[in-house]
Amino acid sequence: MIKVGDTLPAATLMEFVEVEGNGCSIGPNPVDVAKAAAGKTIALFALPGAFTPTCSAKHVPGYVENFDAFKAAGVDEIWCVSVNDAFVMGAWARDQKTGTKVRMLGDGSADFSKATGLTLDLTSRGMGVRSNRYSMLVKDGKVATLNVEGPGKFEVSDAATLLAQAKG
Repeated sequence: MIKVGDTLPAATLMEFVEVEGNGCSIGPNPVDVAKAAAGKTIALFALPGAFTPTCSAKHVPGYVENFDAFKAAGVDEIWCVSVNDAFVMGAWARDQKTGTKVRMLGDGSADFSKATGLTLDLTSRGMGVRSNRYSMLVKDGKVATLNVEGPGKFEVSDAATLLAQAKG
């Protein structure tokens, strides 16, 4: 499992951008994790699935609501990673009104999740292999803090916890 001090794994996530601009085209766009994180402080949180109850009601909204506070704490970008395709992540971004506050990044084949060692096997529930619920503060591609949830929990990966760590 990835730990504090480790570099994020080499992987490509996919992002659906609603509007053209800043060199981004509409449609699924590859995001090279190493290049996208280089020289930045990233508040990254991951969760089992788009449109799932806890993720939609608590996890994403907390980060959207605290966007300004994260910026004030020196965070350049907020990333949400889920084992879903870019189209689903784009639809969820519209539903959650993330706008330019949270980058909704799809890990469609769970390559990033597997490389971090933070997968969750929900095959028995019809969801296959997903990402565990966690958050991390990433500085220039390296993990500065890591908060991994226990099974079925939502206690340490919330926006307030990661924001306190970003301020600290």
